[in-house]
Amino acid sequence: MTKRHGYALLSAIVAVIVALSAALYFGVAADDGSGRSTLAGPRTPHNSAAPAATGVWVGSWSASPAGGEPGTEAAGLAGRSVRNVVHASTGGTGARVTVSNLYGRTELTITHASIALAAGSGSAAATTDTMRRLTFGGRPTVVIPAGRQVLSDAVALRVPSGGDVLVTTYSPAPSGPVTYHPHARQISYVADGDRTEDVTSAAYTEQTEAWRYLTALDVFSNEADGTVVVLGDSLTDGITSTVNANRRWTDVLSERLRGAVAAGRDVPRYSVVNQGISGNRVLADGYVLPRPRSGRGAGPADNPSGLGRFSRDVLGRTNVKVVVVDLGVNDILRNPQLADPDTILDGLRALVRQAHARGLKVVGATLMPFQGHRGYTAARESVRQRINAEIRAGHVYDAVADFDKALQDPYNPRRFRPDYDSGDHLHPSDKGYARMAEVFELDDLTGSAPAML
Repeated sequence: MTKRHGYALLSAIVAVIVALSAALYFGVAADDGSGRSTLAGPRTPHNSAAPAATGVWVGSWSASPAGGEPGTEAAGLAGRSVRNVVHASTGGTGARVTVSNLYGRTELTITHASIALAAGSGSAAATTDTMRRLTFGGRPTVVIPAGRQVLSDAVALRVPSGGDVLVTTYSPAPSGPVTYHPHARQISYVADGDRTEDVTSAAYTEQTEAWRYLTALDVFSNEADGTVVVLGDSLTDGITSTVNANRRWTDVLSERLRGAVAAGRDVPRYSVVNQGISGNRVLADGYVLPRPRSGRGAGPADNPSGLGRFSRDVLGRTNVKVVVVDLGVNDILRNPQLADPDTILDGLRALVRQAHARGLKVVGATLMPFQGHRGYTAARESVRQRINAEIRAGHVYDAVADFDKALQDPYNPRRFRPDYDSGDHLHPSDKGYARMAEVFELDDLTGSAPAML
């Protein structure tokens, strides 16, 4: 072989390796949450530009699918464009999304999908020149079987930290129920017809406080090295926070992390994603509000328990580094009998064992006060105190965020301090949510799970 032919052969081999690497990196998954993926097909010219080469994939936003949306059992949202507005916890040069048909009873056909930066906070209009068509395996159409989800191909899009992103899907055929996350505290939009790549807001006249189909936004980032996943109930979901203001405690925690990194503090460069579901419990499945229809038949439980959804909503997220757990209050309040604190503690420890099996550190929160709420009793307060004593003693989690101590009234620790109370004596005000994030020790995000003996 001549030297010239040798160079040519070497160049060809390098080209093949580069092509294979690109295919692996920007592939598409169609799965049930297990993380198994298939490689993408040819990219369409619309999205030919690849994200910048430096960085890693991290979760920038996510929401747990909570159930099938009431009223969508038959037709779903056929013939309508669904424009979800989501808030990026970290930025990047590329983006991909996860679309779910977990609660559908028939296959969901999406013929058109797009992603763009919002023109303003909470706006349905897109910033000029940021509209990108989404593809799945190189094709604009994807069919998602009932009970499954798909990951889109990556697109080149510079997503700013703390910016709003528009993800729009269009389905021409009936398919229901719609997989959704209620109580989003974020206004999203719907338009008649295929308005997927419409950069204006004129057609998006219908508003909703729910996220539909969309369950995750990942970014290819050089700002973050991994993802913090927060598993919780309405206190994490932020059910009483101001709409369109991103004042859930996880939003404030994300801002604190970014600010600490910018200030040169020695803290992890992590994004934060919120896997809270209002009404969620550690041990038992439950209903979301409004109560879903009856007679849906076999399928996944609405508002699945923390134990039941941990693999999907925590371990299944992108590049997870640390898990934060804030669950247990609903196990006390929504149990028709007096809850057994040892049973709840056993459930929390089971969550920790699942995380440790993956080498993930777990930070856990104490249960906040609720005297004054209609469900309060002295017996339930005793259960809460018993659980908190075990958490504070280090018998449950690797590190503790003492939200109870931070938000309680110093003159009556069984209830919220008045300015931290939203008014229902169970959920915080915006100021209370901010306080939760402020007392969270950023240094607790450092390190990994303790070695298993």
